[in-house]
Amino acid sequence: MTTETTTGAETTGDLDLVRKVADRLFGAMTRVIEGKPDVVRTTVTVLFASGHLLIEDVPGVGKTMLAKALAKSIDASVRRIQFTPDLLPSDVTGVSIFNQDARRFEFRPGAIFANVVVGDEINRASPKTQSALLESMEERQVTVDGVTYPLHAPFIVMATQNPIEMEGTYPLPEAQRDRFMARISMGYPSPRAELTMLDTHSAHSPLDDLTAVTDAETINRVVAAVTKVHASPAVRQYVVDLITRSRSTTALRLGASPRAGLHLLRASRAHAALEGRDHVIPDDVQALAVSVLSHRLIPSSETQLARRTTAEVVTDLLRQVPVPSGSH
Repeated sequence: MTTETTTGAETTGDLDLVRKVADRLFGAMTRVIEGKPDVVRTTVTVLFASGHLLIEDVPGVGKTMLAKALAKSIDASVRRIQFTPDLLPSDVTGVSIFNQDARRFEFRPGAIFANVVVGDEINRASPKTQSALLESMEERQVTVDGVTYPLHAPFIVMATQNPIEMEGTYPLPEAQRDRFMARISMGYPSPRAELTMLDTHSAHSPLDDLTAVTDAETINRVVAAVTKVHASPAVRQYVVDLITRSRSTTALRLGASPRAGLHLLRASRAHAALEGRDHVIPDDVQALAVSVLSHRLIPSSETQLARRTTAEVVTDLLRQVPVPSGSH
């Protein structure tokens, strides 16, 4: 058997694994999150792309429920951080404590040391505490008192936040927002889904019946498989063109960062794998551009006065940037 044939068989096996694990996660999570298949799909895409997810919406629409549903679906370590104004950075990262008996300092890990970290109402904590997440989210490690401690893979932060006009919230710093691969909004359920929810959720929480359908080791294999999905030079150029156009448009005061381009390509690879393809096409990029880019951008004063959102600006960019042909 030639190397090319072997590689093709491996790719097919990898894609089969991605689809199999995705189907299990979809099945488990949609039993808890009624009528929101697109939200669940984006969540799984970010997990497979080894990213972090920001869930922004008004209280009571199931933001924390979504995060907990993913956490319970994976047999892995899970920690929840309730962000409050009095939360300290050391509560997140950990602290060195002097052991009197051993006569030395010992590190007590903080809540960030888990495979799935659920950050509840992240923008209720002070900017100083929010910044404690920066190193861990980007470099997957924590440095305390000059000593660096690695975080175990998979590692995903799923943070919820209320809109900034809500009372008692602090806006997330730009550097913090840029570390989230994607932002999604739950939105209100449809009347039919809300009626079903009243029937099924009133007696007991569906989370109680949720059991793990995969484990941390399998997720690591899926993440590795996603990185092998091919992105042609034309597709990579398309991503760069979108990012570059965001920096020159008058609709934005701050365009997308280089990290945004990396995140968009990684998410597009995961999206392609979920579709059963071993290569990225422009449709994958377009499907995720709004979720991946809009939360990082700062609108110009004219855009704000016109009451236009950054998501609408990204949609305009997708219309303006030429789509490559023959991008396989």
